[in-house]
Amino acid sequence: MPINDAHIIKDSDTVKQAIKAAEQDLADRGRILLRPSGTEPLMRVMVEGVDGVQVRQLAEQLASAVAEVGNNAA
Repeated sequence: MPINDAHIIKDSDTVKQAIKAAEQDLADRGRILLRPSGTEPLMRVMVEGVDGVQVRQLAEQLASAVAEVGNNAA
C-alpha cells in the first residue's frame, strides 16, 4: 500500500501498540524494524526471530496495523 507520510504511521498508537506486542512475543529472541522504503512510497515491515511461523505471524500483524493506519490517513 503506498504511503504519503511514514511519520503518521510510525507515530500512531495503533502501530506502536502492535510493535510493543510483537516485541513482547519475541521476548528478546528477535527484532522488529519498520521503516519507509528509500525508493518507493511504501513502509517496510521486517521481523527476525528463531521461529519462522511466529516471525511470519508477527510480520502479518504489523503489516495489518500499518495498513489500517494508512487506510485511515488516506
